[in-house]
Amino acid sequence: MNALGAFDRVLASLHRSALDDAHWPATAALIEEVCGTKGNVLTVSEGSGDDLRVHFYQHFYRGESRDDLTRLYLDVYYPLDEAPPRVIERPAGQLIHAPDLYTKRELRTSVAYNEGWRRTHNQNGLLTRLEGLDGLRIVWALNDPVESRGWQSAQLQLIESLLPHVRQFVRIRQSLAAADALSAGLAGLLDNSQIGVLHLDRSGRMLAANSPALDIVSRGSGLSDRSGALHASLPADDGRLQRLLKRAMPAFGSETPPAGGSMTISRPLLRSRLELHVHPVDAAQADFGGRRVAALVLVVDPESRPRIDPVRLSVLLGLSPSESRVSALLAEGRPVREIAAKAGYKESYVRWLLKQVYRKQGVSGQIALVQRILTAYAFPRH
Repeated sequence: MNALGAFDRVLASLHRSALDDAHWPATAALIEEVCGTKGNVLTVSEGSGDDLRVHFYQHFYRGESRDDLTRLYLDVYYPLDEAPPRVIERPAGQLIHAPDLYTKRELRTSVAYNEGWRRTHNQNGLLTRLEGLDGLRIVWALNDPVESRGWQSAQLQLIESLLPHVRQFVRIRQSLAAADALSAGLAGLLDNSQIGVLHLDRSGRMLAANSPALDIVSRGSGLSDRSGALHASLPADDGRLQRLLKRAMPAFGSETPPAGGSMTISRPLLRSRLELHVHPVDAAQADFGGRRVAALVLVVDPESRPRIDPVRLSVLLGLSPSESRVSALLAEGRPVREIAAKAGYKESYVRWLLKQVYRKQGVSGQIALVQRILTAYAFPRH
């Protein structure tokens, strides 16, 4: 398989996986095959050290999900590992050779590197940090190369070309998770009321839209419908949007594979900006000129966040006033940085408060806490 064909196959598989978790194992196995690596690890997390909150961590080795390797590293070796803080310090998108994260002395003495990374097949692997949404951190690791001669230039070029697409895959998953729509599928997303959803055909004309998207477009606040096509209100934003759509839906016969992308949209009368994600759909499928879905557009409106009353939340979950305040802001979809600014707290104090709430509620991580809050708010116990 040539490099271009391998890249196209992985990209198409990533597009499928972004809309359906069931495809992710096959995608991970394909990445392992075409990149010539003994597995790969995808991690989405926040914080570090004792305050590490892992939202997603999956280790694939020889085409199989290895939860045992995940637990082995997180439970035994992560607390001893010198490398994680150094990964965070590296520029986003930079490929890092695993040994380069350790000093010469640590390469001889580090338990995490010499034992943990050997047991998880990553002593000669590659890692990179990618920017997630709302301050979340994405780390993608390619395990040891299959070839004993090490990493070759063609492999490195292929991996580097995939980096922005892996980042976009995670961003789409994060947006769907926030809207509780991870398993909705293409058609099911139209029934979701928490995120704007539009289906576009290959010419960029709207085939379908759900209620939140129709409301945004009909008001013309940031996005509008011009003769059935999606446009941004301001010329600069519209230029970027049309380029995004063109990349997601290249002309028939183009050698350039479709690619997703994200941007924010200004709204002339509002300070907040819309968050917009464009995602290709079944690009390889022939349409014979018929109008079918060629791109999915997700629109997140920060003004439509649910408002959670911290006083009521305090009563429902038995939280202190400060705990309920930061928990309410978290459930409204605000990142830790914004919660700290709005509440007048330091970010470290916000994280400490959230840890207390996790302990009280018996949950692990932000997603589980938000689900607990929204469930309690919708179905209070009597």
